[in-house]
Amino acid sequence: MAAKLFLRQRIFIFKVTKRLIDIFGSIILLIIFSPILIVVAILIKISSPGPVIFKQHRVGVNSRPFLMYKFRSMYIGDNDLLLRTKYPELWDKYKRSDWKLPMDEDPRITPIGKFIRSTSIDEMPQFFNVLRGEMSLVGPRAYREEELQEYARKYPHTQKDIDIIRTAKPGLTGLWQTSGRNDLSFEKRAHLDANYIKNRSLRQELLIILKTPPAMLSRW
Repeated sequence: MAAKLFLRQRIFIFKVTKRLIDIFGSIILLIIFSPILIVVAILIKISSPGPVIFKQHRVGVNSRPFLMYKFRSMYIGDNDLLLRTKYPELWDKYKRSDWKLPMDEDPRITPIGKFIRSTSIDEMPQFFNVLRGEMSLVGPRAYREEELQEYARKYPHTQKDIDIIRTAKPGLTGLWQTSGRNDLSFEKRAHLDANYIKNRSLRQELLIILKTPPAMLSRW
C-alpha cells in the first residue's frame, strides 16, 4: 500500500513539474524567438498565396484529436493530388517511404518552406499548443490519425508501441528528434517513443531538451 502511494506521489510530482516546465519554457522561448517568428511570418505571406499558419488535426493524449499549428511550408492546394497526377514516380516513392519525400525532391514545398523545415522553425507555432496543454515540450511525435492507422496496417508488429504512444501528449521534441529525426523509419521512431513514455523521468526530459539544439544545428 505504501509503495503504491509513493508511486502515485512520484507520478503526480512528475506531471506537475513537467507542466510547469512546459508553461514557463514556452513563454521564455516565445519571447526569445519572437523576432524570428515575425520575420518568418512576413516572408511566408509575401512569398506565396495562403495563410501563414497551417493547422492540422493530430492525435493527442488518450487519442483525443487537437489542431496542431505550424508555419505553412507548402503551396496551397491538394498536394497529394499534385503528386499523383503530375509526378507519378514521386507519388510511388512517397508511398514506399512512409509518406515522406526528401525536401529537395518535393515540388509541394515552397522555397521558404525548405528553409524553415530544415531548421525546425516551422514547428515554433507549436509553443502555443504547449501553452494550451495539447502538447508538451518533450514527448512522442504528433501523428495524424490516418497515419497511425496506415502504419498499424503496414507494420502490425508495432501495434503495442502505437497503443503506448496514444496515451501521451505529443512533444515538440523527443527521442525521435535527437536520434535521427525523419531519417528514422516509423518502426524505429515508434519504438523510441514508446520507450520514452515507459521510462519517463525529469532527468530524461532535461537530457532530451539539452540534446535538441545540437540535433537542430546538425541539420543546417
